[in-house]
Amino acid sequence: MAHPLMPKATAVWLVDNTMLTFKQIAEFVGLHELEVQAIADGDVAVGMQGLNPVKAGAISAEELQRCEGDENAVLQMSKVTIPQPKARQKGARYTPVSKRGDRPNAIAWLVKNYPELSDAQISKLIGTTKPTIASVRDRSHWNSSNIKGENPVSLGLCGATDLEKAVALARARSKTVHAPRPDMEATLAAVAQDAASDAAAEPVEAPADSDSEDA
Repeated sequence: MAHPLMPKATAVWLVDNTMLTFKQIAEFVGLHELEVQAIADGDVAVGMQGLNPVKAGAISAEELQRCEGDENAVLQMSKVTIPQPKARQKGARYTPVSKRGDRPNAIAWLVKNYPELSDAQISKLIGTTKPTIASVRDRSHWNSSNIKGENPVSLGLCGATDLEKAVALARARSKTVHAPRPDMEATLAAVAQDAASDAAAEPVEAPADSDSEDA
């Protein structure tokens, strides 16, 4: 059975926006039922932005309604109509002329939902430039008033797998940057210990005798 791209993000949306059972969602997205329950309990995929499978073209609204009314019904995926980016080798990603106007919307969506992504990663994902990303971030883009965040996967600007890999890499890098360095902790501890030893060893001068000073 085929499953939608970005299964966890899809499961998050279905848990939050439908009355489907955990079993129905699990079978549709290809996850274990307990994992879907963990998502509902807030133990898994915390803070993950849900992906609407209807807008992504993975399922129809009518199919969702059908299965919400019958807990034994099995969700059936729609035929994929969204154009998928072709695999490429090296070099900059080519974006068709018809899709280039969608890039600011994709940038806005990525910046809002995945702030951990670097400009270089966004540039590589959807084939845009760093100046364009910066102008969308600070709202200096010439068409800023008309920019509306849209999922680049739904727009056909990048693949779901590429997006998931980029986000995972960005989060791993963020954890590495903010993790305390063991060697630095050891150095600071040694400095503190030396300072304490010096303070303890420093002789304390006796107060001057006031009578002798007067004499």
